[in-house]
Amino acid sequence: MPNPLKRLFQRPIIWLSNRFSSKPDKRQVFISLSRLQQEILQGKRQKGLVIPFDQEQARFIIFSDQHKGGKDGADDFMAAEQNYLTALSHYYDQGFTFINLGDCEELWECPPAKVIAENRASLLEEARFFQQKRYYRVFGNHDLEWRYNVPRLQFLKPIFGKKLKVYEGVILKTSYQDNEYNIFLTHGHQGDMRSDGNTFSKWFVAAIWTPVQRFFNVHADTLSDSFDLADRHNIMMYEWSMQYQNTFLISGHTHKPVFASLDHIDRLTKQLEKAQSKGDAAQVSVLQKALIARQEEYAGKQFVKTMAHPSYFNTGCCCFNDGDITGIEIAEGFIRLIKWKKDENGSSRVVLEESPLYYLFDQMD
Repeated sequence: MPNPLKRLFQRPIIWLSNRFSSKPDKRQVFISLSRLQQEILQGKRQKGLVIPFDQEQARFIIFSDQHKGGKDGADDFMAAEQNYLTALSHYYDQGFTFINLGDCEELWECPPAKVIAENRASLLEEARFFQQKRYYRVFGNHDLEWRYNVPRLQFLKPIFGKKLKVYEGVILKTSYQDNEYNIFLTHGHQGDMRSDGNTFSKWFVAAIWTPVQRFFNVHADTLSDSFDLADRHNIMMYEWSMQYQNTFLISGHTHKPVFASLDHIDRLTKQLEKAQSKGDAAQVSVLQKALIARQEEYAGKQFVKTMAHPSYFNTGCCCFNDGDITGIEIAEGFIRLIKWKKDENGSSRVVLEESPLYYLFDQMD
């Protein structure tokens, strides 16, 4: 479809959603996240689990926001499917535990039966982790149905079995120098009334946006991306995480990767300034090229403030329209922001950012 025609139809749709739907509410975000964290720590297993881990031995891969759809023009996962399958095969063979952090399936746009039927290959790959007791699943706003027993048994049981639980969050707990540290993982839609219980949002996606996507083959990484809410919500999540000592927050939802409270562009900019001050011409050239590439990828998604406390992370998503996927690894005592990227050999893993966990723990003191 010609770009001018695409823009003609996108603009009124974006205006309509901005005009009538709700925005993230900071007070509600804080209340919802604090309540969930407390309930999980109090042992309310229907809400989530506390998972102790050893920094040097544990291996976790955290993906979110696949938005597996119906294999039609509105399916943002199709381009990333092969990348995703390759990544899961790698992590299964390497002994990782998979935490699936919500919006795994796109149930606003498609009925569950169609989504399950069209994405059997990736679901079976996920089920291999579950069969080895290396799988935790969290629901998001687009796959909220999975929090309920009846749809889980009807649609997910034939693949995963009846023992699959879907939580609102999980907490990874470890210790360092006689202190305990919590890594709180949840999808991140809590308190965002555009996504969290807003009837208009569900109607808008199903009745307006999806037919336009299908007919004109228009792809968008996420509604919040189109409506410029990603940064606002990431900042709220970061500010929430600052309230709690020795606590890190990992979420999805916004589709924008964040590592140690800095988005990738912000971190590259700081590295470039440092290289320039040292007169390191080779490093300046590398960083300038990387910065240009990231600015093109994340165009229109600039933070409006710096988040300096290294307490917030975001997985990004598994439905970028170029087929790339991003996620968070915790392994060998490190936490990493990784990308699986299409290349001439199929798919390759790229480490975008990494830090020893002990370094982050020291920064929280």
